[in-house]
Amino acid sequence: MTDTASAPHTSLPRWSVADVHESFDSRTFKVAFESFSADVSRLEAVFDEANVRKVDRGVETGDGETADKVIALYNRVMDASDVLGAYIYATVSTDSRDETAQGLLSEIEVLDARTSPLLARLAEWVKSLGVDELSALSTEAAEHVGPLLRLAERTAHQMPEDLEGLYAELSTTGSSAWGRLQADVTSQLTENVVRPDGTTDTLPMPAIRGLASHPDAELRRAAYDAEMAAWPSVAVACAAAMNSIKGEANVINARRHWASPLDASLFANSVSRTTFDAMQKAVSDSLPDFRRWMKAKATAHENTNALPWWNLVAPLPNVSSSVTWDEGIALVKSAFSEYSDNLAGLVDRSLAENWIDAEPREGKVGGAFCMSFIDDRSLVLLNWTGSTESAQTTAHELGHAYHNTQLAHRTALQKRLPMALAETASIFCETLVVEAGLRKLSGRERLALLDVDLAGSNQVVVDIHSRFLFETEVFARRQRRTLGVSELNEMMLEAQQAAYGDGLDQSTAHPHMWVLKPHYYGSHFYNWPYTYGLLFGLGLYSQYTKDPERVRHGYDTLLSRAGMDTAEQLGQAFGLDVTSEAFWTASLDVIRQRITDYADLAKSL
Repeated sequence: MTDTASAPHTSLPRWSVADVHESFDSRTFKVAFESFSADVSRLEAVFDEANVRKVDRGVETGDGETADKVIALYNRVMDASDVLGAYIYATVSTDSRDETAQGLLSEIEVLDARTSPLLARLAEWVKSLGVDELSALSTEAAEHVGPLLRLAERTAHQMPEDLEGLYAELSTTGSSAWGRLQADVTSQLTENVVRPDGTTDTLPMPAIRGLASHPDAELRRAAYDAEMAAWPSVAVACAAAMNSIKGEANVINARRHWASPLDASLFANSVSRTTFDAMQKAVSDSLPDFRRWMKAKATAHENTNALPWWNLVAPLPNVSSSVTWDEGIALVKSAFSEYSDNLAGLVDRSLAENWIDAEPREGKVGGAFCMSFIDDRSLVLLNWTGSTESAQTTAHELGHAYHNTQLAHRTALQKRLPMALAETASIFCETLVVEAGLRKLSGRERLALLDVDLAGSNQVVVDIHSRFLFETEVFARRQRRTLGVSELNEMMLEAQQAAYGDGLDQSTAHPHMWVLKPHYYGSHFYNWPYTYGLLFGLGLYSQYTKDPERVRHGYDTLLSRAGMDTAEQLGQAFGLDVTSEAFWTASLDVIRQRITDYADLAKSL
């Protein structure tokens, strides 16, 4: 088998954005950037002229015209920001050494920082006048009732106008800059990997991490050893970033009167505390089941002391896990076609229009993501490793791209998508691929697919639970002082012990996970929404199996309203009570059944 994590990837697609602007030096790009800058200034002027801020009066006739003008202009400016930001980040994310792109991204962030306090002012204005009263006078307000209600609600957690403006301005040299530092130093990191034959390769970190799913156990261990050697070299810089970001968040949360960082995260995700607590209780109750799977996987790999870290996402022994790019794409398209022609057609379109960048390389950020671009088009970043897991990741990210097609007709205010609800389509699409495979396979091939699927579920439930525990403790300790590298490592190990328990060989636990995960270096508690997305997506898929036409009929509407409704409202649209622990338990029961199937198959083969 070709080592896809280190071999040249000449056949893998790279995205292209040249049809929008040929380069950063092109006239069209310069005009678009200058127009965006001018529009930001115009938006500020309109807000000032109309006195859009907290007012001590009721709604007046002229407010309807003001609302129409302000909301329409705000949406237009933010749409332009999204396209320019995505165009620039398409370079930054694939070549973090490009200083021109980095500089332009910084300029965009400064301009965006000027719009952030305007949104806070709009929230205060809407709250003062009343959403219903304003909607009676304004067509734009009437079309944005859901987002405006959320804005009005958030005024209880806003600082005074001058402080919101100051924070927005300072964040470009504070948390945002620290987050970019972490992304830059980790994306440019390389390390030597000593192969089983004694040869040594110097590989970029995304490629090294990609070896975690390589069929050669000795090479997986070598990649793990390389990680253990590499991450400490950037840990001090990342600890500084972590301390700065969490310290800033603590100060701002207190100023905004949040009882805890989690409360701020829940509000930002349109998820109630009742819903979150129900999910967390179900997750905690499921941990013994995941440990049962880890032990069964350890047995399959002939590990005697539970499952070592380098085997967490390892393929099943003696079963080919190699998947070519063409095979992976065909697998995804076939599964999507069972749901709808539109979903399957998205796969062809993403390739024909160069949406995807799949090749791992130095300077490229790790992991995978999808970002909306122009019109209903997306940009999909992958780090393809030639495994079944890579194919599932492709399905996941193309699910996000499909979601973006359903949001394209929405305005910027209507599609301010909470993270927890953004995972709905991606998990649903990934589940389509898994279920299609399970229906067709038997024996060791079925076991191999279950293995890949459960490795993913283990990451999203168990590992993310460890991240939640870790981040909770970071916020608490950061209230008192800064945290050093050794302390952060110890906290990470303690969180992994609590989450993985005796399913993992704790002597191989990964103390540096806090260094490499970008999820810690942006919005606080960015991790738990993935668990929400997985379990909500499984619940939605369960509804699909019971009544396919009902789900097909309402699915696109649900996706298009993800930025307009709460998590509870979206669940109710399909008869799902997400406030009930029983809902989350039922979703986890799907995984439990797969764990049982896995254990039974592993014993019989």
